Amino acid sequence: MGLFIRVPLVCLVLAFAQFSGAQTTASSPTATPSLEQRLADLEAYVNNSARGADAVNAPAGSNVAGPGPAYNAWMMTASALVLFMTLPGLALFYGGLVRAKNVLSVLAQCLGIAGLVTILWWAAGYSLVFSRGSPFLGGLKFAFLRGVDAHPNGDYSYWVSQNVFAMYQLMFAIITPALIIGAVAERMKFAAVLVFVAVWMFAVYFPIAHMVWGIDGWMNGVWNPAAKITAIDFAGGTVLHMSSGWSALVLCILLGHRLGFRKEVMAPHSMVLCMVGTGLLWVGWYGFNAGSALAPDGIAANAFTTTTLATAVASFTWAMLEYALRGKPSLLGFCSGAVGGLVVITPACGYVDPTGAIIIGVAAGIVPFFACTKLKSWFGYDDALDTFGIHAVGGTLGAFLTGILATARVNPNLALLPSTPLNPATQNSLARIVGHTLWLEQLKAITVTILVALVGSAIIGAIVRGLIGLRIAPEIERQGLDINQHGEEGYITS
Repeated sequence: MGLFIRVPLVCLVLAFAQFSGAQTTASSPTATPSLEQRLADLEAYVNNSARGADAVNAPAGSNVAGPGPAYNAWMMTASALVLFMTLPGLALFYGGLVRAKNVLSVLAQCLGIAGLVTILWWAAGYSLVFSRGSPFLGGLKFAFLRGVDAHPNGDYSYWVSQNVFAMYQLMFAIITPALIIGAVAERMKFAAVLVFVAVWMFAVYFPIAHMVWGIDGWMNGVWNPAAKITAIDFAGGTVLHMSSGWSALVLCILLGHRLGFRKEVMAPHSMVLCMVGTGLLWVGWYGFNAGSALAPDGIAANAFTTTTLATAVASFTWAMLEYALRGKPSLLGFCSGAVGGLVVITPACGYVDPTGAIIIGVAAGIVPFFACTKLKSWFGYDDALDTFGIHAVGGTLGAFLTGILATARVNPNLALLPSTPLNPATQNSLARIVGHTLWLEQLKAITVTILVALVGSAIIGAIVRGLIGLRIAPEIERQGLDINQHGEEGYITS
């Protein structure tokens, strides 16, 4: 346990060291804004652009100096929707898919991860992802959420309060490791889950999230003019689904098969809970995808539209494949297809048009279907709830298709704008490859993400297994995790 205590403590000590250091702040403009600037600030509010006072060394302040009420209202709503995806959406979706004796273990793991990740996010996580630092990891400027208040952080939004933005991104950080538990359900120690997640956040999630979304991130093609890999990921195909899905594959291999795998029936104990969880995930996903525009604007509207189209088409496609190949369209097929569609459209939703979303929906209903029904049986790994088949395969597919289908017609951040040479996508050449060779940059980002997830998870998993063990005892597994790990039962039938 010593290693896993020291890793977070190192970050805490470094953060405290910076906590007492002086911060360099720009001098506040004192001149009264002119009528022209006041009108321009109102236009900036409507158009989601910078005020005059946001410019470097601006001579005058702004009478619209704080966050935008509509922006904050939308982002707080989106934050609640994303949390809704984990609690109770993912918890019920996974909970319904396990056997009755293990339902509470899944719910407890989701709640435990939510609390643990929140603490890590407050202490250092938000800062390591969203403060400026290196191309691979941010600094500790915002450790303990120091300075994260109602004033916007202009690196990411001119109108959303930074504390709201931090809470929005926290919800992403919560659901990502929670996805992993689907692959290791019914056989992993609760303590091992918490220790693995704590270290995994620092070794895998925070670095990948900074590289993809950080203002100076190595793979942030949209906002970093110096990005070395000019990839795009609107709402988390690489950051969330690939990182969790590929890590889940490693962990389920390290754990080994459940007792009775391929010998006993391990059917879901409640497809009703699974369906309810799927519906909650679908609804919450609008905060996930449309909310990633960080504004109630046209880009968010497009993300809302493409999310709906891709999800519905994928759900229908998966079930119709079952109908054609097996003679019966199952409810599990509809649910799996819907989640697969949500996963695959995630990196693309703000960059593709409706036709692109339909193409993604069809692909999302076909490729993960075969990954879950054929790939798993060919290689023999026990991915209990198909986290790898849907999130790793689906996230990778979505990241690649984004490179093929993205268009500047629906997102001006991808446009080549000679009139504004400081546009990051123009400076780093992203705008020139959209519609041409962007898929090559996406492949680079895919490769980096897979390597970080696989190597990081293999090392962390092996160390945790050596120190405290990953797997519960066979007798506990036969009896069930609920009563043995948590002292409760999901259903009292006597």
